[in-house]
Amino acid sequence: MTVLVLARDFDPTADAVVAALAGRQVPVFRTDLAAFPRRLRLDARLRCGRWTGHLGNDHHVVALEDIRSIWQRNPGRYVFDEALPAGQQEFCYTEARLGLGGVLASLDVLWANHPNRCADAIFKPYQWTLAAECGLSVVDTVITNDWESARRFAGDTPGEVITKALGPAGITEHGQVKVAYTRRLSVEDLAEPQAVSATATTLQRFVPKAFEVRLTVIGQQTFPIAIHASTEAARTDWRSDPAALRYELVTMPGTVAEGVWRYMQRTNLAYAGFDFVVTPDGQWVMLEANTGPQIGWLQAATGAAMVRAMAIMLAKGAT
Repeated sequence: MTVLVLARDFDPTADAVVAALAGRQVPVFRTDLAAFPRRLRLDARLRCGRWTGHLGNDHHVVALEDIRSIWQRNPGRYVFDEALPAGQQEFCYTEARLGLGGVLASLDVLWANHPNRCADAIFKPYQWTLAAECGLSVVDTVITNDWESARRFAGDTPGEVITKALGPAGITEHGQVKVAYTRRLSVEDLAEPQAVSATATTLQRFVPKAFEVRLTVIGQQTFPIAIHASTEAARTDWRSDPAALRYELVTMPGTVAEGVWRYMQRTNLAYAGFDFVVTPDGQWVMLEANTGPQIGWLQAATGAAMVRAMAIMLAKGAT
């Protein structure tokens, strides 16, 4: 039985997990979705309600019925003949996503994570309501394009309100990528209606923090890692100043662990990365849950055996 790894060609974390699987004598077929259709071939047939056939390239072929688990590790987008008109390329993309993607999604195997579950869980407003239902603490939040609503929420203390992106924070302008980090609002930020009227704008109460935690769940294992920031920028958004960070493994309160396991069961995710703020009085406040968290940098910083845990989960497959 083979583990299918869908990852980009350059991905050190995928390399490490594939090596760990090889060390366990587990067959692996690794490919990027960007290889389809020019370098990756699909031959699938539906018989008696079950898909059989093969997925392969010039070097490796795997039978669909021989796949034990699938790790969707941030693969690239399908790539088509650039000579095709844009409309035809978009048609081909849709057919590839629904064809190859649909066949793989129908396989009754362990997914980390299944694309349909990721599609459900990507919405942060849904994450917050679900987290609260599961017993986790969440932040008072407003999502609005109404200026007066935003001003009422900020009240007389806009410095105690932050704004954040609901999706990927990168914005490409003139060939350069700019990152919209989480930041605390000032009075000037809300001085004009256009500050919030351009789109759905997310505002949250600023939560005082002793430190933050990235909690990674992989199968039945958890890795709560504290992120200590030494600069004001990093304390607002630790992504903005990586050099100012220090990491350590910590113990998760039992009530938080119970809430996280309820969340994982409700979303049917095999792994996830939860971000928490830990307040000075020890309360864990959940910020978001990522369905495709990075693990390599945290293992390198703390020695946490996350690559091993991922290999074990993928090798075990569905139960």
